[in-house]
Amino acid sequence: MAKAIMFLGTGSDVGKSIVSAAFCRIFKRRGYKVAPFKAQNMSNNSFVTVEGGEIGRAQVVQAEAAGLLPSVHMNPILLKPSSDQGAQVILQGKVFGQMDAMNYHELKPRLKEVVMDSYNRLSKDYDLIIMEGAGSCCEMNLKQNDLVNFPMALEAGAPCILIGDIDRGGVFAQIIGSFHLMSRKERDMSIGFLINKFRGDPNLFISGIDYIEQKTGKPNFGLVPFYTDILIDSEDSVVVQEDKRELKPVGPKTINIAVLKLPAISNFTDMEGLEREQDVVLNYLFRPRELSIEYDWLILPGTKNVMEDAMWLGRSGWKRVIGQFVKGGGRVLGICGGYQLLGETIRDSFGVESDKEEVRGLGLLPMETVLEMEKVVRKVTGTCLINRKRVSGYEIHMGRSHTEGVIKKEGEPFLTMHEPGKRRAWEDGWSVKEGQISGTYVHGILDSPALRGDLLNRIRRAKGLKERPPKQGRLGRFHQYDKLADHFEKHCKVEEILALI
Repeated sequence: MAKAIMFLGTGSDVGKSIVSAAFCRIFKRRGYKVAPFKAQNMSNNSFVTVEGGEIGRAQVVQAEAAGLLPSVHMNPILLKPSSDQGAQVILQGKVFGQMDAMNYHELKPRLKEVVMDSYNRLSKDYDLIIMEGAGSCCEMNLKQNDLVNFPMALEAGAPCILIGDIDRGGVFAQIIGSFHLMSRKERDMSIGFLINKFRGDPNLFISGIDYIEQKTGKPNFGLVPFYTDILIDSEDSVVVQEDKRELKPVGPKTINIAVLKLPAISNFTDMEGLEREQDVVLNYLFRPRELSIEYDWLILPGTKNVMEDAMWLGRSGWKRVIGQFVKGGGRVLGICGGYQLLGETIRDSFGVESDKEEVRGLGLLPMETVLEMEKVVRKVTGTCLINRKRVSGYEIHMGRSHTEGVIKKEGEPFLTMHEPGKRRAWEDGWSVKEGQISGTYVHGILDSPALRGDLLNRIRRAKGLKERPPKQGRLGRFHQYDKLADHFEKHCKVEEILALI
């Protein structure tokens, strides 16, 4: 059975996922067979695994850092919030159902069984399991039903390292307070702490580390500087919240892309390939007035609640503003839920997402969507019918869209796709006005360099700008994992951590 270590957090977004990915890479480079594990993840940013199941994006990053194909057993429970109180529950990659927190907690015996089944499968095949906690490890009102933090570490016999985020402030209260909220057993399981996202001269914080060590009785394993030059997929939509992302200036010399920050935004990593292009300015917009005429392209991303977001588009004024943007010649691309929003109507007769049976879409594409009980989860590959460029990606959606019975506008299917290794092909999405407005169910479509480069060069030609070859595809991310590992090895006491495991 594998050895294990768990990285816990003083709160959300302190860097648990990134630290876990870094140590997956560090230990892989030292010759260990390493696998990541997070018992329960809450995220609308998901991915399709080798088994055709669905897990959180963070464990995909960690698996890649460990040199592995992602598996559903690395994240056996995925919660995808669809409202303030409800979430879709994914068990070992498959939809289990929609439920609120109270009903979910009643399932604890069944959930623990699923978690331990997945953990034991990994433990038999690997030398070392890098485990990630969730949120704060000391949420006192949630401890009784906790499956992710100390209870999981106890089941695995894993020593724990507590991560604090000094960039957000209050790191003394974060770490010392967390230790004081721990039970005696939890303090015994905790072998030390790590301070993440440090800015400035580390010599100025030596006394701070000494103080925390004195108050907790635990050693510090690292003071890790904040970085801006390592490009790792983000875990969840916290990075696109308004208080996290200032709008970058747009102008005539750049390709200006607006991404609509839907209330239930999901799989926003579809846009990360665009952000890395040299002359692209990409902003997430929440207010309709922010969509100026200087933007060249508007992208509607995925959403976990297309019914509610469709109604929000009307209430907020976005529907009118998007219509004006299109009339002015602006380009629009919808991906998955964003594609559904571009159609005429969305129907939810089974109550999959809403108590409303039908809502109006933006009416920019001649199709209707029906939400169904069975979820489509699959990897796909194919060709764009507009430019004949190859594409690949994955689908994760509850609805199916069709053009039958809808008043036809000029246009054509956007893609022709098939599952890898299978012969049956189908047409996906729709495109009108020579590609000005397009939509597709394929996540990751913009990761394909040839397609991304062609779409961007169309805009460059229209603006009189010099065409450019696309940046390196997503294979470049593997070099980023080595940079991440180098960064953490330089600033963490890796040998001490390994000895304690």
